[in-house]
Amino acid sequence: MNTQKLIATYARVSTAKQEDEQTIQIQMAQFKEFALKNNYCIVKEYADDGWSGDMLARPSLDQMRQDAKAKMWEAVLIYDPDRLARRYSYQELVMDELKEAGKEVIFITVSAPKNSEDKILHGVRGLFAEYERAKISERFRLGKLRKVKEGHILVTEPLYGYTYVLKQDKVHGYYIVNESEARVVRMIFSWVADEGLTLRAIVRRLQELGIKPRKSKRGVWSTSTLSTLLRHKAYIGEAHWGSSYAVVPIKPIKIEKYKKMKKTSRRIRPQEEWISIPVPPLIDKDLFDRARSRLESNYAMCERNKKNEYLLAGKIWCECGRRRAGEGPQRGKHLYYRCSDRVNSFPLPPNCKFRGINARIADKLVWQEIVSLMSSPELMLKQIERWLGGQKNKGTHISIDEDAIKKEVAKLKEHENRYNTAYGAGLFTVEQLGDYIKPVREKVASLEAQLLNNSLEKSKIDDILLPDEKAIRSFSEDAVKKLENADFALRRGIVSEVIEKVIGARELLQVYGFIPIENVGQCSDHRYGLNTNRHDLPPKTIQYMPFEFSMELPEVNWHRRL
Repeated sequence: MNTQKLIATYARVSTAKQEDEQTIQIQMAQFKEFALKNNYCIVKEYADDGWSGDMLARPSLDQMRQDAKAKMWEAVLIYDPDRLARRYSYQELVMDELKEAGKEVIFITVSAPKNSEDKILHGVRGLFAEYERAKISERFRLGKLRKVKEGHILVTEPLYGYTYVLKQDKVHGYYIVNESEARVVRMIFSWVADEGLTLRAIVRRLQELGIKPRKSKRGVWSTSTLSTLLRHKAYIGEAHWGSSYAVVPIKPIKIEKYKKMKKTSRRIRPQEEWISIPVPPLIDKDLFDRARSRLESNYAMCERNKKNEYLLAGKIWCECGRRRAGEGPQRGKHLYYRCSDRVNSFPLPPNCKFRGINARIADKLVWQEIVSLMSSPELMLKQIERWLGGQKNKGTHISIDEDAIKKEVAKLKEHENRYNTAYGAGLFTVEQLGDYIKPVREKVASLEAQLLNNSLEKSKIDDILLPDEKAIRSFSEDAVKKLENADFALRRGIVSEVIEKVIGARELLQVYGFIPIENVGQCSDHRYGLNTNRHDLPPKTIQYMPFEFSMELPEVNWHRRL
């Protein structure tokens, strides 16, 4: 009996254009043809659409590497080594990992290396391919630079107010004025230069007039878009190229496991390195200069630019689940913590209905509670007793039977393997296999998530070393001396260290956190003046005092802005 080999396939394309041209589908068709010719049975398909081969962190590739440890398939079929990775070192890393897991790697375009000589030849081929790609990339860059220096526009999306006419025959692409958008551009510059409108006032007026930007998910203008528009010299006929370049962000806004692009930030080049390109002007230079001057004046006079002290900045959350952000004085002298939904939704109505919290009152009350807690050994000991009681109750009510769940997962995976075997024997189609296996995998994923969550909860509790009464009393004595006349910088530093989260509305605040008391066997001076942990020591060596308290805010005149 001729048994079919169970294989998986991996396909990758790196650009949206390749996705539009259905390159993934072409690779899939070649996989099926190759499998039919060689008596292979495709049991799993992995595909990364629009992912660069210069990075290994790709969702489907990671899933394939994880599945290689299971008995789902015997080999993986890939169209070409550069579909696996563009760098030869990455190719070798993944191939070695798959081989260690007992999985064969098969390429359609070339044969996989079987011995030392084949591996050397494969490496030479990979290095030459990498060199060729670098050479093509450099030629492409120099070609773009030459065209720009000759005065030709190179854009993927034309500037608002213009339409880009594509290259035809020997005539390069160029800008023409888009009259409907140009009228909006002239109005925006006039509103700033002649009426002195702020960016947010312009957003509001554009919304009232029903004028939408060219591209926007919400259908409204943003202040950042308008700020860029009002500073762009192309509107006076002086477009530029090469003003910025892509870099890897040092402090990314979003921490994501998978990123299609590493260089998601941009850095401005010195202005003397910019290359100017003449384009049809939309406004005169006098209007442009007056608008720029008014923008700078508006920014300098904006009250929000005055430095305000927010003790709970970055720690306070709204009851709706979004962060609260500090907002400077609008009417009167009060500062507020307002839900960030109000800013993100502008100029549309906010979804969050919770009102702002007076920052000075909230800061004062929270700090007083923190000082009282740190200065009282009795209060800290009560907090530890409360925390221990809560963890005991939590463990009683939420704990799960891990052994039973693991047995259930093993059974489900055995069922899945039987389905794969039956499919390999030709008892049903791949579509039917998907229908059979999908509910099994969903159940497995759910059970494994339960195990993971239970493990994380246990590890959190295990990682916390609670201080004894002697350490707490010593800490309190030191805290009384250090906190008596603390300035804002010291208070802000301590709050950042000890408070984990503050949640609430203007009537009630709930405060959660951990106070690091001291290092086990080694004490050192805290960066903010308290005797506590050193940050270069392992977390397990730190003794923590968990706390949680609620406070009612007094009824005051909140000076709510209309």
